[in-house]
Amino acid sequence: MSTYGWRAYAIPVLAVVTAFVVVDALRASGDSETMVDAVAPPLPGVLSQEGDTESTDIVGIPPLADGTFAESMPSGVLPEGGAFTVAGAGTWRIVPGTTDKAGEGTDREFTYTVEIEDGVDTAEFGGDDSLARMVDSTLANPKSWTNDSRFAFRRVDTGEPDFRVSLTSQMTVRQSCGYSIELETSCYNPGIGRVVINEPRWVRGAISFQGDIGSYRQYLINHEVGHAIGYRAHQPCETEGGLAPVMMQQSFGTNNSDIYRLDPAGVVPDNNVACRFNPWPYPRG
Repeated sequence: MSTYGWRAYAIPVLAVVTAFVVVDALRASGDSETMVDAVAPPLPGVLSQEGDTESTDIVGIPPLADGTFAESMPSGVLPEGGAFTVAGAGTWRIVPGTTDKAGEGTDREFTYTVEIEDGVDTAEFGGDDSLARMVDSTLANPKSWTNDSRFAFRRVDTGEPDFRVSLTSQMTVRQSCGYSIELETSCYNPGIGRVVINEPRWVRGAISFQGDIGSYRQYLINHEVGHAIGYRAHQPCETEGGLAPVMMQQSFGTNNSDIYRLDPAGVVPDNNVACRFNPWPYPRG
């Protein structure tokens, strides 16, 4: 004390204080890192399952969108999918509603009704009105038949239309369209004035048609209405990798050889030329 005075007490006190400061700084540094880890967003494209109690622990590479089916599966086979009506009543109900004229119609204005076979439940795909809207919007689209100024369409719900677009059950389709090729098909039957739309195809689509179900339904409408307005013959694929003609039987195949094997006496050659799916008569219209 006589030598250092009050500094004899200050030195040990400062040493203790310094030790507390160092420990506190280290603790604060650790808390800061923890906080940063907690609020930092995950890196893009990186999945983490740490602490995820909902995880299934199933980890792997996502599937490739290669757009193909097994080569062993015939292209015309009905794919798996939703339920459909096997046998309806053989009578049809008209969906109420009308439209304005769509198209110029310099040669012909076609009237049509939209109808659904009694016994077919449309609730699973939007109800009766959903079918009618799809038919109306498809035929009014400038990529459809109205791209040709000769044609116009108008939906009616009374009187005698030029043709009836009719969603139809599996067995009634076979009675109306025949079943010589034992695959699900749609048709235009001039004897009953019906564009017969196959409900199993409407629900499930076609393996050969690689587009979405909405595009496939547009194809069904355009193809069968094409028959109703006078295009009776089918067409083959003309250009490898090109868009399929809308009057090609795309429910059976978009490769000529696939269709030839089903109908060797038809207009499609066995030349293995393959097209891409296409729902429109004038896809670039």
